[in-house]
Amino acid sequence: MAITNINTASLSGIKGNIVRVEIHICNGLPCFNIVGLPDVSVRESKERVRAAIVNCGYQFPIGRITINLAPADLKKEGALLDLPIAIGILIATNQICCEELDKYLFIGELSLDGELKGIRGALPIVMEGMDNGIKKFLVPYDNAEECSLIRGVDIFAFKHLKEVVNYIQYRDLLPYEACQEKFEDYDNDLDFCDVKGQESAKRAIEVASAGGHNIALFGPPGSGKTMLAQRISSILPPMKYEEAIEVTKIYSISGNLDKDESIITKRPFRSPHHTTSKIALVGGGKELMPGEISLAHHGVLFLDEILEFDKNVLNVLRQPLEDREIVISRYNGSVKYPANFMLVAALNPCPCGYYSSGVRECTCADYVRERYLNKFSGPLLDRIDVFSYVNSLSYIDIKRSEKVEDSKSIRERIKKAREIQSSRFKDNMIFTNAQMNVKDINKYCNLDKKGSALIEKVYSKFSLSARAYSRILKVARTIADLRGSFNIGEIDLVEAIQYRRFINDKII
Repeated sequence: MAITNINTASLSGIKGNIVRVEIHICNGLPCFNIVGLPDVSVRESKERVRAAIVNCGYQFPIGRITINLAPADLKKEGALLDLPIAIGILIATNQICCEELDKYLFIGELSLDGELKGIRGALPIVMEGMDNGIKKFLVPYDNAEECSLIRGVDIFAFKHLKEVVNYIQYRDLLPYEACQEKFEDYDNDLDFCDVKGQESAKRAIEVASAGGHNIALFGPPGSGKTMLAQRISSILPPMKYEEAIEVTKIYSISGNLDKDESIITKRPFRSPHHTTSKIALVGGGKELMPGEISLAHHGVLFLDEILEFDKNVLNVLRQPLEDREIVISRYNGSVKYPANFMLVAALNPCPCGYYSSGVRECTCADYVRERYLNKFSGPLLDRIDVFSYVNSLSYIDIKRSEKVEDSKSIRERIKKAREIQSSRFKDNMIFTNAQMNVKDINKYCNLDKKGSALIEKVYSKFSLSARAYSRILKVARTIADLRGSFNIGEIDLVEAIQYRRFINDKII
């Protein structure tokens, strides 16, 4: 018999790879072989495909069946190749006929009765197929919403193998049409109007959110650090289409995308527990899945009680915070995931929590406090842009009835600052000031004579690192954007330097 070729794809990180399924059936002792670096789940598809074909009323061929997954040097993982293998066998045995087969791409997992199940990573596969000139995709119905996000392609969604066969024979189905998601402000149950006082901390959070800067909130227990951090998502502007596509791809690959959800428009807010492992945080495992830092892409990664995390776990954040991506390499391959997140950390200044609080006397010995703070290593501290003290509130502060600014008002200011940044970086493929590199800093963070003299004095007096210097300029640029100023003024620089104050007013 002739060789039949079917277009399908596999996943590598957040990128799809086009795979060609080649089916050859000939006379000989009955056997079913799959070659081309298939993993266990792909090799097991032999039994699923056999049962699905028989239970749908078709004939499974008796002979030597050879399935080649090209390119042969690319590892294939997952059950998404079930559908193309089944269709290829039916075409190769002349049970069905399909014209213009090269124009289609097939993906999907089959159950034993022929039901088509959803897969993870359908969105990046459709995007890769489109980049390779394929315009028509046959996918499981559960993946229809996310796949229909891509403009300029035809998505045909099915629930059963019989439906796929009927379409191939009669072409009696229109492309799937999804509900259009609107990129607009969203409601949030958490609001900054619930937070009494803490004006300095709110201002620090506003600056950090406007520029996508990392922020650490420190203070005694019960002062409101967690409450403030949880409301950051209520002041972040909705994602742009390009950002939403990137986030949706990650959630699709990790299997966290709701089947009824076509696109994620709300910025992620991830808050892992302090017992989280390194692999859970940065990604990895047997299947090299994305971790919390990638699931927080274009959103917020909140580490509550950050000093309760294992020190080795915290140290793995150093490279992603700088490069805004993570490369995971294991014996079975290497993948790259984006990790452009805003780190929000909350911590107490000591194990008892009351060091320099003025509320209670600290009961921690000096060496205990020093050992506790040493979990926050120097290189990691260097990557925090904004430090803000959250003081305890008095009874009078709590009972004040004066009106408190709500999240919507803060978000409007942040949106205007983000629009300025979008206009500034429209040719650079970055979205916020925090993403600026050295060339961008030299171009957009020029200081006048007063500002240069001030930063030189601070740099020398407190022995700042070059990274801390760059981050001060980035924060000052954001503060100027919030004022609507084209130039960075001395007042912007002073405020940015103040945000480098950590415990005991030490300049970091």
